[in-house]
Amino acid sequence: MSKIRVGMIGCDLHGLYYGVQMCEHDPAVLRRHGRGQAAFFYHYTHYNDAGVLTSPAVREFDIVRCWDPDPEAARVMAEVFGAEVCVSADECSEGVDLVFIPDCNGDGSTHLELATPGLMRGVPTFVDKPLAYTYADAKAILDLGEAHGAPVMSISILRAVPQGRHFHDRLQEVWPVGFGSIKGGGTAMAGHIHAISLAQSVFGAGVQSVQAMGPNELSFLHLGYDGSDDRPSHGVMLNCDTGPTWHCSFFCSAYGAQGAIHSDRIGDFEFPWGSAEVLRRIVTMVRTGEATEPRDEMLESIAVADAGRRSQAEGRAVRLEQVTGA
Repeated sequence: MSKIRVGMIGCDLHGLYYGVQMCEHDPAVLRRHGRGQAAFFYHYTHYNDAGVLTSPAVREFDIVRCWDPDPEAARVMAEVFGAEVCVSADECSEGVDLVFIPDCNGDGSTHLELATPGLMRGVPTFVDKPLAYTYADAKAILDLGEAHGAPVMSISILRAVPQGRHFHDRLQEVWPVGFGSIKGGGTAMAGHIHAISLAQSVFGAGVQSVQAMGPNELSFLHLGYDGSDDRPSHGVMLNCDTGPTWHCSFFCSAYGAQGAIHSDRIGDFEFPWGSAEVLRRIVTMVRTGEATEPRDEMLESIAVADAGRRSQAEGRAVRLEQVTGA
């Protein structure tokens, strides 16, 4: 089948990072640029040959267009992957099979604006984490996609990384699970959404309440499941404000009737296997015209963050229904 033509709206580190796995390129050109060096480091780890790709490739894409508010970032993307630099997000959404909106360090507050031109054209769209900053914007993105027949996918690498699924399978060792814990992510929305997503992957969706603790709304969050039989009976703690961690590593713990289990690190050297899985799901979405991720779970990740901010402001637990209106 022909390559999926991609309009890359945003050319930050995540754009280059995903691009390495998506498209053929010259690693020497990638490495020549500051942003490219960071993307290069985790995909090319062969100690004896720096040109050997050591992460999984999903080479079913062709980045044909790119745009970024920073012209230099767009120029680098174009040089590495041979894309045409566009003058606007609108132009970048034309004549493509997929709109790809990467976001390494942003909070998602611009995603509705960036996704709108492509969605109104009916173009399948991938929105990097977080789907949006607020629940209202996240719902607006998905509603717009449905109205124009454009499937939308938004998922964190931590939702797809295989180590998360493997740890989920280990929960039976200590079942029933009374309490769960995720460590990592930091207090910015860009990293905090990873912690929420990893909790969804390991312990499951269906969060009913959120209570924030610590100096800000994203330091520590308790997720409550209302005692659901197949979720931790005493909830899950997201411990995000815990200081530096080795290569952005996350850790999971579960405590139950049979003892406790703890994951190994899930960090930068493991993430490429998660991003490859994300890309495989994107291929499925584009080829079938159907979203691969449950709508309610994409929205739940944003609702949890939204509820956390409200909880911090009000000094009490906030139920997700207060955010979603459900």
